[in-house]
Amino acid sequence: MKEIIAGKIKIGRENPLILIAGPCVIESEKSALNTAEKLKYICAEINIPLIYKSSYDKANRTSVKSFRGLGIKKGLKILKKVRDKFNIPVLSDIHKEEDIEGAAEVLDIIQIPAFLSRQTDMIIKVAETGKVVNVKKGQFLAPWDVKNIISKIESTGNKKILITERGVSFGYNNLVADMRALPIMRSYGYPIIFDATHSLQLPGGAGNSSGGQREFVPHITRAAVAAGCDGIFMEVHPNPDKAPCDGPNMLKMDNLPSLLKQIKEIDGIVRPLS
Repeated sequence: MKEIIAGKIKIGRENPLILIAGPCVIESEKSALNTAEKLKYICAEINIPLIYKSSYDKANRTSVKSFRGLGIKKGLKILKKVRDKFNIPVLSDIHKEEDIEGAAEVLDIIQIPAFLSRQTDMIIKVAETGKVVNVKKGQFLAPWDVKNIISKIESTGNKKILITERGVSFGYNNLVADMRALPIMRSYGYPIIFDATHSLQLPGGAGNSSGGQREFVPHITRAAVAAGCDGIFMEVHPNPDKAPCDGPNMLKMDNLPSLLKQIKEIDGIVRPLS
C-alpha cells in the first residue's frame, strides 16, 4: 500500500488511524475557527491526527432553497486561516472545473464528491494539480468500480489518492454501508477512508432536504475501523439540530471524544493484522 502525506500527516501502511472532521459547510469564519480549535484539542488529547474539512459550496443540495455555504472566495480564505492558525491540513470538495485552480492554492486535499466520481475530465484536472485527491465512491458504484477511478488519476502521474466509502443506495432515500467494500478497495493499493456520517444519510428523505440517523454513527464507525480502514471521515457540529445542512446525520461535538478513544483502541488491535 502507498503511504499518502497530507501536510505532515501520513496516511496508510502501518500509520495509525486518521480523522477527517468538521461541519458540513462553512457557516462563518468564527464558527469555523471555533470548531477547528475544539477538534484540534480533542484529537491532540487522544493522539489522533486531524485533517479539517468543510465545504465552501455544496452544489448538490436537495432543494434550491437549501443553504450552500459562503462561496469559494470567502470559503477558501477561511480554510486558509484554519490551516495557518492551527497548523492542520484542510480538505474541501469541488463541484466545478473552474474552481480547481483556486482550490489547489489553499487545500491540502481536494475532494471529488460522490455524485461526480465518474466525471473523467474533472477527476483528471484535479489530479493534474498534484494535490492529494480524495474521491468519494458514488452511491451507485460497486467497490471494484473504483479501479477505473484510480486509473484515471494515475494516468496523470499523480499517485496521491484516497478513496472514501460513503454507503451505497439501498432502495429509495436510504443507504447501506457494506463493510466488505473496505478490504476490497484497500487491496487496490491506496488508503481507504470511511465516511461515518454520510453513510447514515437518508438522501432526500425529508422531502426538501436529506434526513439521517446519527444515532448509529458510533456503531458503524467502530465496525469500519474493525474492518480495517485507514481513516474516518466524519461531519461534526457543536449543535447538529441547529446546523443549516446535514444536521440529522452529523455527530454532536460532545460525543466525539469517547468515540475516538474507542476506535483508537480498535485500530491498535486490527492494524498490525491488516
